Amino acid sequence: MKKVLVLVLASLLIFSFAVSAQEMTLRLADNQPEGYPTVVGAKEFARLVEERTDGRIEIEVYPGGVLGDESSTIEQVQFGAIDFVRTSITPMANFEPAMNVLSLPYLYPSEEYMFQVLFSEVGEGVLDGLKEAGIVGLTWYDSGARSFYTADTKVTSPEDLEGLRIRVQESQLMMDMVEALGASPTPIAWGEVYSALQTGVVDAGENNYPGWYYNSHHEVAPYFVEDAHNRIPELIIMSKITWDKLSAEDQEIIKQAAVDSTEVQREAWDKRTEEAKKLAVEEGATITTLNAEQKQAFQDKVKGLYPKYSEGYEDLLDSILNFEMEE
Repeated sequence: MKKVLVLVLASLLIFSFAVSAQEMTLRLADNQPEGYPTVVGAKEFARLVEERTDGRIEIEVYPGGVLGDESSTIEQVQFGAIDFVRTSITPMANFEPAMNVLSLPYLYPSEEYMFQVLFSEVGEGVLDGLKEAGIVGLTWYDSGARSFYTADTKVTSPEDLEGLRIRVQESQLMMDMVEALGASPTPIAWGEVYSALQTGVVDAGENNYPGWYYNSHHEVAPYFVEDAHNRIPELIIMSKITWDKLSAEDQEIIKQAAVDSTEVQREAWDKRTEEAKKLAVEEGATITTLNAEQKQAFQDKVKGLYPKYSEGYEDLLDSILNFEMEE
């Protein structure tokens, strides 16, 4: 009788474990609002995972920062309180300094060049460096190209920026870059940029097309130059605690679903960018496109910063600069 009871209990335990292994509800945090391209990508990721696991694994997406700000949610991922976070690579440099190299100004000739680098062994190597911090890097997302926009000056060369007061983020790299271009970096809170441009506290700002247009900066700084000084990718990261609970098969499903979601996210970003650009022009803004030679002039001005911000990661920098694109 005891043997029968033991067998029954063992069977119940095995069944219970099998059910829990099959069914799982995970949470993904994003501080951007509903409909934003990263949230669109995150929801596509969730859809693909649910589809490819026949509903065994469900991912609930929480946009709008409802689970905490970016720093808080990254910390929660480390301790397994949240399973996934969509984040900029900037705070991830605290865990993997190689991320700083990916943020260097004028590093990528084009968006496609950047994504080929990120989805090569070069990018995977950077993601691997996050594991020691209890984080698994899954895929890269787009956040557009940051460019300069000015109140009164049409910019076609670095010389046109000389002496201008340019609003920048609280970032030493950004301040060093603006100084290298001959301008004066002026850190100002994002919510104060419109009035600073309007009143002449600063002469210029910098951001991507959606950031420029949807915050109405085009009204007070209508000259946008496509210098694309920064292409800073974003990430979907996962808690290693959650990752280690998964079977190898489910790990592969989640990793591939994340990678596949990037295409939808990039399409959503491109659509948002083109819409912002079109509307700004219709409302009287001026767009300046630079040729390869003009872009090179900007890069030449800031290359002196590369050694400072790639110290210890010179091989990574060389791999990016000398990367051979696939056709």
